[in-house]
Amino acid sequence: MIISKSDHLIQILPPKEVDLNTNLQFIIHTIGKAARQAARTLASCSTDQKNKALLLMADQIKTDQKEILDANLIDVTAAMKGGLNSSMVDRLKLSPESLDEVAEGIRHVARLPDPVGRILREWKRSNKLSFQKVSVPLGVIGMIYESRPNVTVDAAILCLKAGNACILRGGSEACHSNKALALSLQRALEASELPSTSIQLIPVTDREAIRILCEMDQYLDCLIPRGGKGLIKTIVEHARMPVMKHYEGICTAYVDKEANLTMAEQIILNAKCQRPSACNALETVLLHQKIALEFLKTAGEKLLQQGAELRCDPKTLALLPKELQKNFTLQIKKATKEDFQTEFLSLIVAIKIVDSLEEAIDHIENHGSHHSDLIITEDANNAEKFLRDIDSATVYWNASTRFTDGSEFGFGAEIGISTDKFHARGPVGLEELTSYKYLIRGNGQVRR
Repeated sequence: MIISKSDHLIQILPPKEVDLNTNLQFIIHTIGKAARQAARTLASCSTDQKNKALLLMADQIKTDQKEILDANLIDVTAAMKGGLNSSMVDRLKLSPESLDEVAEGIRHVARLPDPVGRILREWKRSNKLSFQKVSVPLGVIGMIYESRPNVTVDAAILCLKAGNACILRGGSEACHSNKALALSLQRALEASELPSTSIQLIPVTDREAIRILCEMDQYLDCLIPRGGKGLIKTIVEHARMPVMKHYEGICTAYVDKEANLTMAEQIILNAKCQRPSACNALETVLLHQKIALEFLKTAGEKLLQQGAELRCDPKTLALLPKELQKNFTLQIKKATKEDFQTEFLSLIVAIKIVDSLEEAIDHIENHGSHHSDLIITEDANNAEKFLRDIDSATVYWNASTRFTDGSEFGFGAEIGISTDKFHARGPVGLEELTSYKYLIRGNGQVRR
């Protein structure tokens, strides 16, 4: 085996007579060793060094735009020919405008405060020992993701800013796009003062690569998966290191009896219809029985006009205006039990009528995914009870769940959403990609 640098990418080249896949473990372990070494260097890099590299990346993405878009077209064309559903194709597509946004996102991260080296707490003991709790990088982060090639950039830049090396493994449907983006980022790293192995992409899409990464705890400090529930469950079952993840985004809105229905209509149309394939899109609407009919007459009709399919519980079906049922017959269906615990990722919404705030809270706790949930109400007491009692990563009062996003939180690009309670929860930004250590300074103290 020869490890060589070719066209700015670290590549592992087996002898011609040896199948690449038979050497996959060697390849990925070699990438892991290089990442661990890069992480040691990154941990001591200055903010200026990291920011300089990020700005070079933003410029390089612009320089390489045609190359990246040509690669993306190969992926999109193959996906459409292969019958990939429209929401997945939407996630896959890049454009000149989206690459401009990617470049600006990189520049934004460069402008953000460095999360490393912050003094989180300091104190002194009576024995004159001085203590500091200081933020430090996690080390090496493995990122396993599907479909969205922009994740290649988001993960890389956030890891780098937080002083971490990263190993990326994208899905087969975006392999050409991911390679082009990773190559562009590595070209920028070579022009900077940082190791080019700070960002590495697994060179094959073989599923065996996932198993190897999950077992590589000697090199990886953390795994972050983004993709379908099946992929994430597989990773959690096999990983020997901590995993930051969410399984599903079953986001629910409760329209309270004291809701402003004009506001409710605007919020729910945005949360459901703006980008239904996103994990923070609304999947379930709970209506207080007092306002259910009026909501269905107005917002219900607007949802149907937007092309949404309404899956209604028996009370909702009985209350739904006959005119709507006649005009939108194919879009109105009886809900099953499974519909209220399904992430549709499309223009489908489950609707249920409830008798109280308490029933709404109980429904969300039993059927939701602890991702993003919402109450729409003018009653501050009801809102505060909802905010307090819903045990989700993000809980909203009178605002769309579509704001569950690192950039909307002011974090810059995010690396994912976590519904865990350890180590991070909600949008995973720069601070969530750090740990901490204690620095203790003395002048000869010994314990008695």
